[in-house]
Amino acid sequence: MAYLVDSYAWIEYLRGSSNGEKVNKILNSKDCFTLNLVISEVVSKLKREKKDYELAYTAIINNSKILFSSPKFSKEIGLLHAEMKSKSKNFGLIDAHLLFLSKEFNLKIITGDMHFKNHKNVLFLN
Repeated sequence: MAYLVDSYAWIEYLRGSSNGEKVNKILNSKDCFTLNLVISEVVSKLKREKKDYELAYTAIINNSKILFSSPKFSKEIGLLHAEMKSKSKNFGLIDAHLLFLSKEFNLKIITGDMHFKNHKNVLFLN
């Protein structure tokens, strides 16, 4: 099984937390992917926290393959987002990307984000 690493997991990895150690083990032993938008999310968070976002960027690029959405996928992701948002008003667009791409490419999402609690193919770090 290959993995799709979300922002939560990357932040834990970069902080060196116990959950970050779990992410590190997966990064070193499995095929891992990151959605290009996750890079933006992680860089933004670290910039706002006055942390080393360049180090984060390099870590993500060096430890995972980057996924992009096609226009067709983007349409499907928009539809999925609308559906999920009707059930959970805090469900984000990037979460919809992750959920769609995990199904499309048979990837297990690594996360601690509760939006994914009731979904298959999720590895919770909490």
